[in-house]
Amino acid sequence: MKELDFEADKALAKEFLANFTDANGRSKYLEILQEVANRKVRAIQIDLQDLINDKGFDDFHEFMGRLTENTRRYVSIFSSAIDELLPEPTEAFPDDDHDILMTQRADEGADNADVSDPRQQIPSEIKRFYEVYFKAPSKGRPSTIREVKASHIGQLVRIAGIVTRCSDVMPLMAVAVYTCEDCGHEIYQEVTSRVFMPLFKCPSSRCRVNSKAGNPILQLRASKFLKFQEAKMQELAEHVPKGHIPRSMTVHLRGELTRKVAPGDDVEFSGIFLPIPYTGFKALRAGLVADTYLEATAVTHFKKKYEEYEFQKDEEEQIARLAEDGDIYNKLSRSLAPEIYGHEDIKKALLLLLVGAPHRQLKDGMKIRGDVHICLMGDPGVAKSQLLKHIINVAPRGVYTTGKGSSGVGLTAAVMRDQVTNEMVLEGGALVLADMGICAIDEFDKMDESDRTAIHEVMEQQTVSIAKAGITTSLNARTAVLAAANPAWGRYDLRRTPAENINLPPALLSRFDLLWLILDRADMDSDLELAKHVLHVHQTHESPALGFEPLEPNILRAYISAARRLSPYVPAELEEYIATAYSSIRQEEAKSNTPHSYTTVRTLLSILRISAALARLRFSESVAQSDVDEALRLMQMSKISLYADDRQKAGLDAISDTYSIIRDEAARSNKTHVSYANALNWISRKGYSEAQLKECLEEYAALNVWQIDPNTFDIRFI
Repeated sequence: MKELDFEADKALAKEFLANFTDANGRSKYLEILQEVANRKVRAIQIDLQDLINDKGFDDFHEFMGRLTENTRRYVSIFSSAIDELLPEPTEAFPDDDHDILMTQRADEGADNADVSDPRQQIPSEIKRFYEVYFKAPSKGRPSTIREVKASHIGQLVRIAGIVTRCSDVMPLMAVAVYTCEDCGHEIYQEVTSRVFMPLFKCPSSRCRVNSKAGNPILQLRASKFLKFQEAKMQELAEHVPKGHIPRSMTVHLRGELTRKVAPGDDVEFSGIFLPIPYTGFKALRAGLVADTYLEATAVTHFKKKYEEYEFQKDEEEQIARLAEDGDIYNKLSRSLAPEIYGHEDIKKALLLLLVGAPHRQLKDGMKIRGDVHICLMGDPGVAKSQLLKHIINVAPRGVYTTGKGSSGVGLTAAVMRDQVTNEMVLEGGALVLADMGICAIDEFDKMDESDRTAIHEVMEQQTVSIAKAGITTSLNARTAVLAAANPAWGRYDLRRTPAENINLPPALLSRFDLLWLILDRADMDSDLELAKHVLHVHQTHESPALGFEPLEPNILRAYISAARRLSPYVPAELEEYIATAYSSIRQEEAKSNTPHSYTTVRTLLSILRISAALARLRFSESVAQSDVDEALRLMQMSKISLYADDRQKAGLDAISDTYSIIRDEAARSNKTHVSYANALNWISRKGYSEAQLKECLEEYAALNVWQIDPNTFDIRFI
C-alpha cells in the first residue's frame, strides 16, 4: 500500500482552492475566502462536484478516494490549507472579544509559552473564525439508512430521509482554555468528543520545576464553543421494504448548519458516518456496544418553503409569461393531477387551497386566518384519496394522515418523556408538523368524535393549546386542512336529507370554506368518457392530451410561491355587492325545508378568502368583482349534484329553470331591464352554462316574454 503523504494532499487542496474557476470563469473559492476574511460569512462549503469538474486537476481520482474514505482528517487538511491561503481583509470591521483575546495571546505567547509543551501552544482550532464543510457529489441517488453499513464508518455518505425531531441549539465546547493559579500560564485542551476529562493538574514546566501541582481554572470566556444541535432522521416510506418498520438515525449538526431543519422536512444530508460510545448509565447497560451517528456537513431540502424559494432566471421569465396568459386559472387547475378524469371545479378549489389568502392581524392582536379549508365528501371510487396524495406531493410542506390511524394527541401534540434528559417534553402531532403547510386527513368520517374535536381549535384559531403533565402552552398550527370523507351510509342516500347524509356537526361544517359533495351517478356519456380516460392512462402511463402542456409540480410551486407574496385588499365599491350576495344566500337557506349547506358569518369570510386567493393568482393587488363571482360560483358548484336532483324532483328542465332564475332575480331587484352579464352571473352560480342561457333567451323571446337587444343581448321584460 502506498504511503500517505498528507503534506502533498495539503498542497493539492491549496492548488484546487486557489485555481478553481466556475462556469462563468470566476474564482469561486477565492471569493468565498475574501468574504470570510471580511467576516461576512463563517461557513466554507466545498462542493466535491467542483473537484470532479475541475479540468486542471490531474490526479483527482485518487485524491477523491482518500478524501471520501477519511473525511474527518481531510477537513483539518483543508482548514490548514485555508489558513495559509486566507487573504487580508479589504473592509474594516469592529473587533470582537475573540480578536482582542487573540491579539493578547500573540503578544504574551512569545514571552511565556513553553515550546516543548504542546498544551501551551495556541491550537489552530481556536484561531479559526470559520468552519469547513464538504458537500458530497450530487451524481447518483442518495443512500437510504439501511444501505449505510459498518464499511462506511469514517466515510462521506449521502442519506435521504425525513426529520422527525430536533433538539434545541446548545453550545458545544471545541477548545477548553485554563489559567493556572500558581504559574499564570494559559493551557489549551482540544475537545474532540461529546465528553472530556477536565485538567486537575497544571502541566507547565514552571509548576514541575517548583514541584507544585498547580490548580488550572477553566476560563469560559476564553474557550471556544460551537453551536450544536441533534436531530433524528427516519427513512422515507418508499425506502422501507415489505413488512419492515422505518429505521432512524441520529444526526449531529454543528456551527452554521444548525437551525436548517425542522421536524417534518424531507432532506438529504451529506455527512461523515461515525461511531459514538455510550456514556453514563447507558454505558454500563450497553457494555461493548457502540452507537452510530451522522456528523452532517451539508443539508439539502427536497422542497423549499414558499418564503425561502429563490427563483432561477428562466423560472422568473416562465412565471411572467404564465401571468400574462388570460387562461392561467384553468391551466394551473388542470395541471393538478391531470391523470384524474374530470373534477375541474374541485381542482380549481384545491389550487386555491394551495395559494391561500393573506393572514390578517388587527391592531388589538386579533388574527383572522387566511388558510382555506376544504372537505371532499363523496361516494366511494371518485378519486378523493388520490387527489389528497397529489396535493401533498405538490405542497412544499404536507402531512398525510387517515382518520382511524390518528388519535387526538397524534393530530395535535403529545407529552412524551425525553430519552436523553428524562424530562417531560412536547412532541408535535400531524397538525403541528404541517405548520405553514397542508394537513390532509383521509377517512375523516371514521374518526372518533372525541378525536375530531381536537381539530376545531386548529381550524379557526390556528393554535394547539396543551395543559398536560405540568406543561401549559400553545403551539402554532397555521395549516390548511384538506379532509376526505364518505357520507353516513357509505354512499349518498337520496331519500334522506343532506344533513343526515353529511353527518358532521354544524360546528365543524361551518369551519370548512368549501364542503364538496361528489355523487357517483350513472350517466352513459360521462361513464364512457371516464372509461376511455382510465384505459388511456393505463396504456400510456400519462394523461390524454389537454390541449396544452401540463405544468410540472416545481413550476407550479414556483408560480404559487410568487403569488403568495401578494396581499390583495377588497375595494370599497365591492362591499355592497358581497354583502347582498351573502344575505341572499341566507334568505335562500331560510326558505328551504332541507337546506344543503350551513351558512354562518364564517361563510362570508370564506367568500373573502377565496376571492383574495383568486386575486393572488392574477398577481393583482385588489379583489375584482369577477373574483367574488367565481368564489360564489364555486360555493354553488360544490352542491351542484344535489341541486340537479332537486330540479329533477320539481320536474323543471334546464331552460325553464334558467328562465325562473332570471325572473326571480329581476323581481327581487325590481328591474325590467337586465344586462346579459348579470343574467350570466346569476345562472352560472346555479350551475348552468352560457349555451343554456342563449337557448333560453331565444325560446322565451319567441314567446314574446321579453325582448333581446341584437348587439348586447340585454333583456327587457315586456
